[in-house]
Amino acid sequence: MNWRWGEEEKTAFRCSKAALQSDKLLVHYDPRIPLSLACDASPVGIGAVLSHQYPDGGERPIAYASRSLTKAEQGYAQIDREALSVVFGVKRFRQYVFGHQFTIFTDHKPLLTLLGENRGVPAMCSGRVQRWSLMLSSYQYTMTYRPGSLNSNADGLSRLPSSGVPDEEEEPVEAVLALQTLSSSSTKPITAVQIRRGTERDPVLSQVRQYTLTGWPSVVERADIRPYFNRRYELSVSGGCVFWGGRVVVPPQTRSSVLEELHVSHPGETRMKGLARSFVWWPGIDKELERVVKGCHTCQVHRKLPALAPLHPWAQADRAWSRLHIDFAGPFLGQSFLIVVDAYSKWLEVDTMTSTTARVTIKKLQRLFATHGIPEIVVSDNGAAFTSAEFRQFMEGNGIKHIYSAPYHPSSNGLAERAVATFKGAMKRMNSEYGSLESKIDRFLLRYRITPHATTGEPPALLLLGRMPRSRLDLLRPDLAAYTYKKQEQQRNDHDKRSRDRTFEVGQLVYVKNFGQGTPWVMATVKERTGPLSFRVMLPDGRMLRRHQDHIRSRQLEDDPLPNGTHTDPTASPPESNMTEELPSIEVTSEPGGSISETNGDHGGQGETVGHEATSNMEPASTGVRRSARARKAPDRLDL
Repeated sequence: MNWRWGEEEKTAFRCSKAALQSDKLLVHYDPRIPLSLACDASPVGIGAVLSHQYPDGGERPIAYASRSLTKAEQGYAQIDREALSVVFGVKRFRQYVFGHQFTIFTDHKPLLTLLGENRGVPAMCSGRVQRWSLMLSSYQYTMTYRPGSLNSNADGLSRLPSSGVPDEEEEPVEAVLALQTLSSSSTKPITAVQIRRGTERDPVLSQVRQYTLTGWPSVVERADIRPYFNRRYELSVSGGCVFWGGRVVVPPQTRSSVLEELHVSHPGETRMKGLARSFVWWPGIDKELERVVKGCHTCQVHRKLPALAPLHPWAQADRAWSRLHIDFAGPFLGQSFLIVVDAYSKWLEVDTMTSTTARVTIKKLQRLFATHGIPEIVVSDNGAAFTSAEFRQFMEGNGIKHIYSAPYHPSSNGLAERAVATFKGAMKRMNSEYGSLESKIDRFLLRYRITPHATTGEPPALLLLGRMPRSRLDLLRPDLAAYTYKKQEQQRNDHDKRSRDRTFEVGQLVYVKNFGQGTPWVMATVKERTGPLSFRVMLPDGRMLRRHQDHIRSRQLEDDPLPNGTHTDPTASPPESNMTEELPSIEVTSEPGGSISETNGDHGGQGETVGHEATSNMEPASTGVRRSARARKAPDRLDL
């Protein structure tokens, strides 16, 4: 078919244009009806259509807009041109969409990731895209993907745009900033012209630039292009150079020169990376920067210390005073001090030193060893006093293993160093207190030794001595022993107010309390004193009992009646018959626990304990519970 554009075709085209602008298609703006904005871009222009979305699914245009691209804009990547069409449409129809919720239709799907309403701006995108995203953030929109076949209205406007200068504000043209030298180097600086030429000559970067301008494929098989494919939404082209965000992608031919420029003045690995991330990028740039620094002799001989080694604590001592850590503190407050710390209990010793020689140090340690014993291990630094032959002989002579910490590494003897810092801090805080330096040290040591340590959770004195030394804080606690003694004295005094001291001699005639059946009191003779207030007595029938002084009262001779009314010699044994009539038959039995019970032989009834102290005749009385002394009525007997 031959192309023909005659009067007939021109007339049809003019009629189509008139129909698009007539009231048959265009509608008036209604703020109550949802809005939509369709945008599209072509290599020569951009177009936008503002429409109403009706409930029945229909779409009626309100206005059209299009314009040609400038020469600089025609060099944009396709994603940038699509984003420019969105910005153009929003700015052109600002009076309609500002303050209203509207929908943006685009046929370029990557734009949803770049300018979507719920997506943040990628940190590495170009500066113009960041400005566009910031501008669009002031509008309430929802961006939706629409295939190109359904976006033909905006697509047609972008392919046949209006000619002339656009009436909205032009975006500033991006310029490539050439690398500037920061030192008086004899080599020439790398310029944007060299970057552009290297990009054109390099097969990888030239292909990347082409993909960025015309659109990326869905899948890239080449491994050398895959790093760029992963960043395809953040790449742009300006002035013939490829940019990743605001950083120039350097072609391989000029990378060595850029590395030399970054290494000027030997800034170090971290600062070189920070400087490079402000200007340039290519795949694997961080590893190449590390290689340059590690291969530079000047940088290596002036490096700082490496990272600290993992913490390796000392093994926990298994008993007190088995491993000591020693060090000198001072000169401090005009004095030098010997610091000794026990690794197990954290017990601290501080001695004032007239000098730090080996001989004086040995004398101080001998005094400590005489008090607490000889340790197994002593840890110290490499001071002159500790490394001398005299000190070494002293250690070997006492069977002590001497361990030195690493030179110029105080934390290897960290327990002693921490004790030095604690001692110095305490002395500085106590500087304004009363007393001499020795008294301040003594007060500090006492409080330190009775205070629970942060590591062990126990006071050092308790772990080393097995007891807590007495301090003034102990006065805050009540003295239980003194309180108990005072209460006992008060109870004794109250009891003695209504008591009467009575004493009985051996052989004295007495009455003793009968806790069995029969008369409440029975006659007896004192045979032995078994305690301060207890006696052993003998009944007329020869039985032996133990009674408390409270259960004994004296008996006169004439109180001893016989059946015929005469009195008898207290030393003579009474007749059996009289005793049987006078006293009930009592049987002495041994109960569990060693107590003695008296039971009535006639009835074989319940056993009655003779006394609350009654035990076997040959054993001392037990201090049991006192029984009731009330009189009990004898049972009525059946006399047949």
